[in-house]
This record gives sequence, structure tokens and C-alpha cells, in this order.
Amino acid sequence: MPPSTLKISYAGEKGPVFWLALRTGILTVLTLGFYRFWAKTRLRRYYWSAIRPGGAPLEYVGDPLEKLLGFLVAVVFMAFYIGVVNLILMYFSFALLNANFAAYGLSFLGLTPIIFFAQYRARRYILARTRWRGIRFGLEPGAWGYSWRSMVHWIATLCTAGLTWPLTTLWLEKYRVSRTFYGDRRFVQGGSKGLLFGAMRHVYYALGLSAAATVMLALYENPAWVLVYLLSGPWLIYGWAYWRAESFKRMTEAKQLGDMQFTAKPRPWRIIGIYALGGLMMNIVLSGVFLVAFMALGLAVGTTDLENINLDDMDMAATALVPVGVLIYFLFIILTRAMTHAWITLPLAQHFAEVTEVVNTQNIAQIVQRDRDEFAEAEGFAEALDVGAAI
Repeated sequence: MPPSTLKISYAGEKGPVFWLALRTGILTVLTLGFYRFWAKTRLRRYYWSAIRPGGAPLEYVGDPLEKLLGFLVAVVFMAFYIGVVNLILMYFSFALLNANFAAYGLSFLGLTPIIFFAQYRARRYILARTRWRGIRFGLEPGAWGYSWRSMVHWIATLCTAGLTWPLTTLWLEKYRVSRTFYGDRRFVQGGSKGLLFGAMRHVYYALGLSAAATVMLALYENPAWVLVYLLSGPWLIYGWAYWRAESFKRMTEAKQLGDMQFTAKPRPWRIIGIYALGGLMMNIVLSGVFLVAFMALGLAVGTTDLENINLDDMDMAATALVPVGVLIYFLFIILTRAMTHAWITLPLAQHFAEVTEVVNTQNIAQIVQRDRDEFAEAEGFAEALDVGAAI
């Protein structure tokens, strides 16, 4: 009989994921971006296989060729859509307002529904290519429904200066989760409307304190009120970490899959520590790399006879520095990406995985396989818009 509780272990390590991200980053640059689809697939497979509920690893079986073909399809569609829509908007903007700012604003608004559509489709593809214990996950069609709901919720959030963000987060999560399957079993996202407002309380406190200090400073012009920001700043950082941990806990424990439920106990200070340590390590390494690069450049200049140099030599030297600058730029991007995976993304994934448990799993063997979902464009729209297609 299966155990009633499954703990989630994590087998990922910083060294392997750093070198994997570094190698795939270099290949992506050398292939002018075409390798990005293979790079993303390899990284996802590593992350998925490291998460092991009950000792059984998740599997990611996405095909990079699917991503590439989907991207090309999406680019053709987006080129036509953006070209035609922008041309029409630009015409009316100049005809009615004799300016182009309205066209740019309306063009961005016209892309917003496509962005939300792309995010949902990307999630659907990822779930359809994820398996655990040989059983596929899945997400029902509903990208346009998600798109217009996201538009409504985001407008409400903007109109309330972000105060309804917890409600927006919960409603959109309910829409996604209620359409998510594992095999033939449907997930359910429970929780009342006020479920997540308590998770945001430290952010509200910090922002309220900052607002009060701003008002008092404007009224009394007492510079002592500036010291209040020294308290509200760190409090806001803690509030952000508390929101990430507590909202994850509350939404996870409100989910169900048949008889199965979930528990989670992420820690805000652990999240802050991961970002602080990761940021420190990245700054140390990048500072060292650039120090060595500038020392090498200074050494090269110092060995040149500057008194006898002519204008042609100066032009050649300036031309030679261009590829060096480009090389340093891409080196910075690739190193930053690899170190972010090793010191921030992986430790965060490990923490959230290890504090989560699956309970009431006695009937897990009764879940049967679901049909494979086919996709014409995979994550193409998310890739084309560079949204919702991260690891």
C-alpha cells in the first residue's frame, strides 16, 4: 500500500547547473540565439529531474524542435499582427491628433491580451510535457478566457494602486489550477477571497509607514522623518519575502487533487538569505572578472610605445577594441545567467520543494494516464514576446 505522506526531496547541485547554464549560454551566443530552445530544454530537464516527490523524479519531455517551429509560426503571426495593427493605429493617430504617442500607447494595449494568451499557452505546453511516475500533467484550453480575465484583474489592481493584488493573484491561480490535471484527476484551488490579504500585510505596513513619513516630512519639513525610511525600506524587503513564502503556503495548502492535499512551510528569512548570498557571490565574481579584464587591457596599453603611435594605429586600436567590448558584454550576460541559476534559482527551487509534502496519497495508484496534448506552436508566442517562457 502506498504511504499516506510523500516528502519531496531535491537532488540538484549548484556546480552542475552552473556549468550547464554556462555551456548552453555560450552555444546560444555562438549560434546567434538558435540554440536557446535546446538550452531551455536541457535546463528544464535538469530542474525537473531534481524534484522528487516520494523519491520519484519529475520528467520533462519537451522537444526543442517543437519550440523552434512554434517560435517561427508565432513570429510570422506577430509580424503580421503588429505590422497591420500599428499601421492602422499610426494612421488614425496622425489623422486625429497629429502625433504618434497615441498610436504607441494603443499598440502596447493591443499587445497586452496576446501577452496573457502567450503565458497561458506556455504553461499548458510545459504541463503537457511534464510527467511524474509515468503519468502526464495537462491543462485544458482556455487561453483567451485567461487573457480577458487577466486584463480585468490587472485594471482593477492598477485602479486600486495595487491593494487588490492578492485577490488578483488568487483569482488567476484558481482559473489556472481548476483546469489543471494529473492523469485523469483534476486539481482544485480552494480559498476564500481574503485568503492572501494576510500574506501581504507586511508590505502594506511598510508602504503605510513610508506614506506617513512622506506626509509628515511635507507638512513639518523636519528632516528627522527621513530616518523612518531606514525602517520602512528593510521592512518592505521582508514584506516581499513574507509575501512569497506565505502566499505559496496558503495557496498550496488550499489545493487538492482528488483525496490528496498538500502542506508547505517556506521561510521568508531563507528567501532573503538566498538572494543576499547569491547577489554577494555574483558581485564578487563579476568584479573579479572585470578587474582581470581591465588589468589585461592596461597591460596591453602599457606595452605600447605611445610616443611613436600615429593616427592610423589609433584607429586600428579603436577598431580592435570593439570586438573586445562585445566579448566582455556577452561574457557578462552569460556569467550572470549561469550564476543566477546556481546561486538563486536552484536554491529557491530546492527550498520550496523540500518544505512541501503531499498527504493522503493512499489512492495515488488509481490515477490513470491521460492523452497527449498536441501543440501547433508550443511556447512560440511566449518566446516571441519573451514572456511566460522562463525555466
